Amino acid sequence: MFSLGIDSGSSMTKGVLFDGAKIVKKCRIPTSAMPRKSIRQVYETLIPQEPCFTVTTGYGRELLKEADKSLTEITCHAKGAAFLFPQTRSLIDIGGQDCKVILLDRDHNVMDFLMNDKCAAGTGRFVEMMTRTLEIPQEQLDVALNKAVPVQMNSMCTVFAESEMVSLLAAGESAENIALGAIQSICRRTVYFAKRLALEGDVYFSGGLAGYSVFKNTLETELDMPVQTHELGQYTGALGAAVIGWQKMKGRQKKR
Repeated sequence: MFSLGIDSGSSMTKGVLFDGAKIVKKCRIPTSAMPRKSIRQVYETLIPQEPCFTVTTGYGRELLKEADKSLTEITCHAKGAAFLFPQTRSLIDIGGQDCKVILLDRDHNVMDFLMNDKCAAGTGRFVEMMTRTLEIPQEQLDVALNKAVPVQMNSMCTVFAESEMVSLLAAGESAENIALGAIQSICRRTVYFAKRLALEGDVYFSGGLAGYSVFKNTLETELDMPVQTHELGQYTGALGAAVIGWQKMKGRQKKR
C-alpha cells in the first residue's frame, strides 16, 4: 500500500510516494504558469498501479480532482517536519513566495503559527532576483560565498534591493560580498518575524533555501539557536501530506 502527497507550491511542485516508513519515489518540477498542469504531471509520474490515498497541499491543492483530501500547508509542513526530525518543536519554512513559522507541542500538534505571504522579500523569489542580478548561479552559492565579507543592505523591498545591488556593483563592490549581505538581511528579517512566537528547542529549517549551508548557518547565527535541516527539506510539505494520507488509509482499514 502507498500514499501520495503533493505540495503545489508557488515556485515548485513536489510529490512523494510513501509506503508507511519511507519515501519510495519522489518528483519535483517547476510550477508552470498553469499550476493545474504541474500538479497533474507530478500525480501521473508518481501514482502507483495499486490503490493509493492522495493528499494535496499548497497553493494549488484544490486543482487535482483525483485527490482524496486537501490540507493546508501548515498542517502538512508540521507533519513532515516531525517525520524527518522528530525533535522538532519549532519550524521555519521559507518558500518561493512566503515564510512560515510553526510551533509544535511534544506530540507534534500545531500549537501556533505565523505566515507572511504579503511580501516577496526574504523568500525564494527574492533570492532568484538576487542571484540573477549578481550573476551568481544559485546552485553555487555555498562555494561562491565561502570567503565573502557581507555588505550592509539598506533595502529589503525586492524592487529597491535590486537597484541597490546594481549601485553597489557599479561602485566596485564584489557580487559575492553583496550576496552575503543580502542573505544576512533575509535571515535577520526571518528571525525578527519568527521571534514573534516563543521558539524553543532545535529549529527545523525547510524549503528550498534550507539546502544551502550559507542560509542554514546564517539563520543559526541570527537566531542564536541550533538549526537543523534535512536533505529532503524541500519535500517537507509533500511528505507531511503523504504521512497524513497513510494514517487516513490505515484508519479506514481498521473500521472495516
